Amino acid sequence: MAKSPAKTIASTAVRGAPAINIGISDKDRAAIAQGLSRLLADTYTLYLTTHNFHWNVTGPMFNTLHTMFMTQYTELWNAVDPVAERIRSLGHPAPGSYAQFSKLATVPDAPVTQPKAMEMVRILVQGHEAVARTARELFPMADKASDEPTADLLTQRMTVHEQTAWMLRSLLEE
Repeated sequence: MAKSPAKTIASTAVRGAPAINIGISDKDRAAIAQGLSRLLADTYTLYLTTHNFHWNVTGPMFNTLHTMFMTQYTELWNAVDPVAERIRSLGHPAPGSYAQFSKLATVPDAPVTQPKAMEMVRILVQGHEAVARTARELFPMADKASDEPTADLLTQRMTVHEQTAWMLRSLLEE
């Protein structure tokens, strides 16, 4: 005897959530989530370094850099949630500890000894370029899997990081 639709829905809800079926294979979702986890770790590490530099910058460009770093760390802070939520949308847990981030990140942690202002700028240029590379490395996989939401997120992140690197690099020219 066939089950009624109401009983089928109720029994599925009792057993748990249905399997994810968004048109992306389990294998591709796992690989993309892993790449996004690296992007999340890089973004969070760069956020922390930028906030550190905001607090500790000194010198003749203090006000300009202090304000610029605040704008940049705010943008980075606002970027971590969409990346983590995309990982969750793909059915995987988002990393969220310093231990996890330190294993996943390609962006180095902030130096223990505070650098001079222009060295801070140089470090942030390298950090933004590293995050752009992480996003770019993942893009072909998302594109091949027809994961348009991830591809869109990656495009947005590459745009921000490349533009920020350019702006920071402009400060280093003499």
